Amino acid sequence: MALCVSRFGASLAFMVHAGALPATLRAWGMSGGEAGGIQTGFNIGYALSLVLSSWFADSLGAKRVFLWSSWASAAAGLAFALFARSPDSAFWLFALLGLTQGGTYAPSIMLVAQGVAADRRGAAVGWLLGAGSLGYFASIALAADLSERIGYEAAFLVCGVGPLLAALIVAPGLRRRPNRVVGARQGGLRDAFRFLADRRSLLLTAGYTAHAWELLGMWAWLPAFLTAVLAVPGGAAGSGLWIAGAIHLSGCLSSLTMGRASDRLGRRAVLVAMAAMGAVCSLSIGWMETLPVWLILPMAALYGFSALGDSPVLSTAMTEATPPGSLGAALAVRSILGFGAGGVAPLAVGLALDGAGSGGSLVAGSGWGWGFALLGIGGVAATLCAALLAPDRPASPSLSHLRS
Repeated sequence: MALCVSRFGASLAFMVHAGALPATLRAWGMSGGEAGGIQTGFNIGYALSLVLSSWFADSLGAKRVFLWSSWASAAAGLAFALFARSPDSAFWLFALLGLTQGGTYAPSIMLVAQGVAADRRGAAVGWLLGAGSLGYFASIALAADLSERIGYEAAFLVCGVGPLLAALIVAPGLRRRPNRVVGARQGGLRDAFRFLADRRSLLLTAGYTAHAWELLGMWAWLPAFLTAVLAVPGGAAGSGLWIAGAIHLSGCLSSLTMGRASDRLGRRAVLVAMAAMGAVCSLSIGWMETLPVWLILPMAALYGFSALGDSPVLSTAMTEATPPGSLGAALAVRSILGFGAGGVAPLAVGLALDGAGSGGSLVAGSGWGWGFALLGIGGVAATLCAALLAPDRPASPSLSHLRS
C-alpha cells in the first residue's frame, strides 16, 4: 500500500510538462523541437537514473535505493516548480527531475518481486503501475486545467509537491520492511549483459525497448494532439479532464487488469494482444484529426490502454526470466536500451511536426499523422518480439508457492 501511494505521488510531477505544454508553448514561444527536447531531457535523465538505481539495488538493497531516490525526487520536483521559467531552465531542471525519479520505479518493482508469489506477481506489479497511471491522470488534469486558468507556474507548483508527499508517506510505510541485499556485484558491465544470451530475456528486452519508444512518445505528444482537437469548434469543454481521462485512466485500468490477465492466460498472449493493439492505434490516431471528437477520444482511451497494458507484463516476465542475483543488472541494461530509444521519441515526433509546419502552433495538420506513425514502428516491433516468445502457461498457485 505504501509503495502504491508513493507511486501515485511521484507520478504527479511526471506529466506536468506534457499537461502544461499548450500554455508553455505560448508563454515561451517554443518550437515543436524545443518542446520535445525538454521531454527528451527528462527521459534521458530518467533512463540514467533507472540504470544506476537498478544496478546498485542488488548490492545496496532495493529499499535503501528507493528511499534515497524518493527524497532526491522530492527536492528536484520543488526545484522545477519554483525555477523552471524558460525553455533552457525547464530543460535542465526537468532532466534533473528525471535523473531522480527513475530510482523510485525499478527498485519498487524489485520490492514487489521479493515479497509476492509468482501466481500473484503480475497482479501486484499491475497495482503498482496502476497507481502510477492514476498519478499521471492527476498530473495531466491538474497541469492542463491550472495552466489555462491561472498559469503554468501554478501547475508546476501543485504537481511539483507530489514527490515530496510521496517521500513523506512511503518512508514510515516501509520502516518494518527489510532491506534485502542480494550481494556485491560480481564482474563488470560485460557480465551484466550475459542474461541477453537467454532467448526469452533477449526478446523481452527488445520488446521493452520498442514498447518504451511508443509509450514515451505517446505520453509526450498525445495530450497536445487532443488539445488541438478539442480546441476546434464543437470540441469538448474541460479539456484537461478529458485528455487525462482518455490517456491515463485507461492506462490505470490496463495496469490493474493486464497483469492479472497474464497470471491467468500467460505472459505471451497478453503481450501479443497489447502490442498489436498499440501499433494499430499509433498508426491510426494522427490521421483522425478531422473526425468528430466522440470518435477520437475513445481511440485515445484505447491507445492509452494498449500502450501501457504490456508494461506490468514485461516487468513481471523479466523478474521470472532472470535469476534474483542478476535482476538489478538486467533491469539496468533494459533501461539503457529502452529509455535510450524511448528518450528520443518525443524529439522525433516534434521534428516531424516542425517539418509539417504544425508543431509550435498546435493546429491540425498532416504532421500529426506522420509523427504518431513513427511511434507505430515501435508497436510493430514489440508485437513481433512478443510473438516470437515461446508459449507459456499460467503458473500453478501451489507450484509457484513452492518455488518462492
